[in-house]
Amino acid sequence: MYFDNEAEDWDKDPKRIERAEIVAKEIIDFVKPKQTLDAFEFGCGTGLLSFQLKDNFKTITLADNSLGMIKVVQEKIVIAGIENFNPLHIDLLDSDIKLNTYDVIYTIMTLHHISDVNHIAQIFHNMLNSAGYLCIADLVQEDGSFHVHHDNFDGHKGFDRAELAAILTANGFDVEYYKICFEIEKKVEDVDRIYPLFLMICKKNT
Repeated sequence: MYFDNEAEDWDKDPKRIERAEIVAKEIIDFVKPKQTLDAFEFGCGTGLLSFQLKDNFKTITLADNSLGMIKVVQEKIVIAGIENFNPLHIDLLDSDIKLNTYDVIYTIMTLHHISDVNHIAQIFHNMLNSAGYLCIADLVQEDGSFHVHHDNFDGHKGFDRAELAAILTANGFDVEYYKICFEIEKKVEDVDRIYPLFLMICKKNT
C-alpha cells in the first residue's frame, strides 16, 4: 500500500509540516477549541496536524487505514510522551466498530481519496456531538494532474466549493468558513505546478 511504504519518510518533507502548522492555526482561530473537548482526525497519516493541536483538546483520536502510518504515530507519541492521543487503525467506511462521539472532526488531504463523499459526510454527522465542528482541508478542484503518477487512483480531482458545500448541507451541516490557506508546490512531468489547498469548516445543525 502506497501510504504504508511512505510512512517512515513522510515527515521529512518540511512543506507537509508547514501545511499542518497553517491549517492548525486556522482551526484554532475559528473553532477556539477548549481543553474539555474531544477531537477526531480522519486520515491522520503520521499525525502532523494533530501534533499541532495536541494542547487544544482533552483527547484526540488519530485514525487511519494505513497500518504503516499508525505505527509511526505510535512511535512519535511514545517519544513525545503525549498522554491524550488515541491512535486507531481503522477503515471508517468499512468498519462496524462503534466509535465514541466527538466535538470536533478534522481531516487534511484525505477527503479527495474517498470516492463516496456523501457516505463519509453521513458518518461524520453521526460521530459529532450536537453543534460539533467538521474541518476539511483539501485540494481545490484541479485538472487531475496531482495524482497523475499514482496508479489506480479512483478519488476526486479536488473539490469545487459549491458542490462540496451542497453535499455537507444535505447531510446536516452549515458551512461557516472557507479559505484558501496554503499552496502545494509539485513538479508534474517536469513542470512546476501549484495546487491551492482550502479549509472548509462546518457546524452540525441537526
